[in-house]
Amino acid sequence: MRAGYQVGHVVLRDTVDHQQQWQDHLSQFRAARDAGFDSYCFGNHFLIDPFQHFQPWTVLARMAAEPGNMTLATSVLLLPLLNPVEVAEQAATLDHISVGRFVMGIGLGYRVEECEAFGIKMSERGGRITESMELIRRLWTEDEVTHHGKYYHVTGARPTARPYQRPGPKVWQAAMSDPAIRRVGRSGDILFVGPAQGNESIRKQIDLYRETLEKSGHEKPEDMVIVREFFCAGTHEEAIRKARGGFQTKYKVYRDQGLHGSDDELARKVTGNLETLMDETFVLGSPEECLEQIEEYKNMGFTDVILRLFYPQMTQGEALEHINLVGEEVIPGMHRL
Repeated sequence: MRAGYQVGHVVLRDTVDHQQQWQDHLSQFRAARDAGFDSYCFGNHFLIDPFQHFQPWTVLARMAAEPGNMTLATSVLLLPLLNPVEVAEQAATLDHISVGRFVMGIGLGYRVEECEAFGIKMSERGGRITESMELIRRLWTEDEVTHHGKYYHVTGARPTARPYQRPGPKVWQAAMSDPAIRRVGRSGDILFVGPAQGNESIRKQIDLYRETLEKSGHEKPEDMVIVREFFCAGTHEEAIRKARGGFQTKYKVYRDQGLHGSDDELARKVTGNLETLMDETFVLGSPEECLEQIEEYKNMGFTDVILRLFYPQMTQGEALEHINLVGEEVIPGMHRL
């Protein structure tokens, strides 16, 4: 199995200077590379107060200049908020800068505030993400594109940036609800399972995804990706003790903002009982316990497990120590699975 490093975008406002935050990101990237992570995944949010947050295109382009061969992924890009022409050419540019190491992870987003800021309705997200990807793929592969859809229009457009990878980078598409799972299956994209579904729900959604792929005439992709909240320590008790404060702060923000989305049951779960969520969906414990949980994902068919290792109020020293522990005790076992 491949191990991904999900950047923790949960630096609380005014706790760290922005320049220091950037330097910390750079140090964490180098530590993750040296620890043996296979991919480095950078998210996308806007106006995400009380957290300080940078944007993925520029960050990943800078990281592509670092030594090493980690895959660089947007995990995930909030595609409904963005113009697909710009995304197509930004992605193509980054794919060349990284010499084909780029993966474009995409998702709907869930925050009303972001939709309002970009002038779209929450109800438009599904339609926009589908139409955007149709147009992006044409811009990656065709010499001239005319597209007049519900949301986007180009006439006789001749793309000015083509990806390094042909026909284009891999696309991970995030989904939490059954309608979103069906949308990913209809597209033929690689399924990217978010951090809040329990294993029973995941198994049902994998079945739904594969069923939809078949009905839509798509081959099953070789890859399938899951992201998990993760904390590893010497013992299970130590992991819980060290992780609890950061988890509580992060999920309090989710509750305060409201996890909006099409799956009301999931939203209640994420913003409800943290203890239940930790038991059902987080990877926590000693290295041996973490590997046992990760192996269960392998048995479900996942090829990549993306791990979040950084939480609010963690110091840089604690973050680097956590990365090093995972590199020494967990990643070698993942690579053997």
